[in-house]
Amino acid sequence: MSSASTPPAGSLARRLGLGDAIAIGLGSMIGAGVFAAFAPAAAAAGAALLVGLVIAGFVAFCNATSSAQLAAQYPTSGGTYVYGRERLGEWTGFVAGWSFVVGKTASSAAMALTFASYAVPGPWVKPVAVLAVAALTVVNTLGVTRTALLTRVLVVVSLIALAVAITIGFGHTAASAALPGPEVTLYGVLQSAGFLFFAFAGYARVATMGEEVVDPARTIPRAITTALAAVLVVYALVAVSALHALGPAGLAASPAPLDTVAATSGAAWPGVVIRIGAATAALGALLAMIAGIGRTTLAMARNRDLPGWLSAVHPRFRVPYRAELLLGLIVCVLVLTTDLRGAIGFSSFGVLLYYLVANASAWTQDRPHRRYPRLLAVAGAIGCAVLVATLPPTSILAGVLVVAAGIGYRFVRLRAMAARDRRSEKSGGMP
Repeated sequence: MSSASTPPAGSLARRLGLGDAIAIGLGSMIGAGVFAAFAPAAAAAGAALLVGLVIAGFVAFCNATSSAQLAAQYPTSGGTYVYGRERLGEWTGFVAGWSFVVGKTASSAAMALTFASYAVPGPWVKPVAVLAVAALTVVNTLGVTRTALLTRVLVVVSLIALAVAITIGFGHTAASAALPGPEVTLYGVLQSAGFLFFAFAGYARVATMGEEVVDPARTIPRAITTALAAVLVVYALVAVSALHALGPAGLAASPAPLDTVAATSGAAWPGVVIRIGAATAALGALLAMIAGIGRTTLAMARNRDLPGWLSAVHPRFRVPYRAELLLGLIVCVLVLTTDLRGAIGFSSFGVLLYYLVANASAWTQDRPHRRYPRLLAVAGAIGCAVLVATLPPTSILAGVLVVAAGIGYRFVRLRAMAARDRRSEKSGGMP
């Protein structure tokens, strides 16, 4: 326990130190995406995917600095939902929060299915995915320190697997390495940046948990930038080693590029390690997603943008247990009834919209609260807009429809609450 006093009823407890916050950031980013994102990036840009990685990393850095300085000013649950409300208005905040909650709920189901696909044979994928969601939901409801501890374990296993892949990639070369890669175009480079950006998604996850971080004004900015810097180094090593081992053509053609890199060693055990690493990375990302969605849902429920009963905080474990339990149930239903692994483009749209709002919010901060140049917020906003334009048209359409559904929901909800308040006033004023 890091807090010397008992938090007020309905609030969360500040129990996360710097190490915990960095671990959550790493666990959020090092998801299954790094084990798959380099193939479509290579198909789009060939060897120039390294340029795409630099662009994606720069956009992520701009977004991270905006999130970090906003979290220092508003150290509460909700992340960009709160920042958008405070800096740009209630509707802007709602759009960011809605995009995050709906998109990441679908991503959670996809990540659970991804984990199970690596862990068990086909017929067992959905049952095991449901068990994983249920187990991680329980871990989250037992307190944020349990979440941080399990995240540390999962991150270590994932990093070991990536270290094996990097070592093999630099030490071996497949025949495909000599083949010419896809033609390099500006659009292809930008599209590769779009694919690789989503392997970074999660660097600001700890900002959504700002109410649980010790000394948030100091800890959150350090945690976000440290975790992002570490992941940038890891991803750069993965990209260069994979290109060395497979070449642009071989990397583009592989459905599981790090598995293919492992196969160049001629031994079976590296492939096993990679599959274990991918499975644990998916679990780490899922664990962090559940925690982040729960805190954003809590913030939205407090402001009546979602049903108020979701704002309940467990008196002992100090977590938004109703929000997390409902989320776990919804994700389990999605896992059993759909296969979202190839159909969550609107989630990508939502992530970029979320960070676009974060950058716009950071631009409005006054000088005492601004830790980084305004130019970074402008660059981050432009980067988000450009990456949205590289998404497939169906993904953009799905994202627009999801946002429109959210706007319609809030409009109807506000009208209903206003009518209820008017009826209450009339009945209260009667003799």
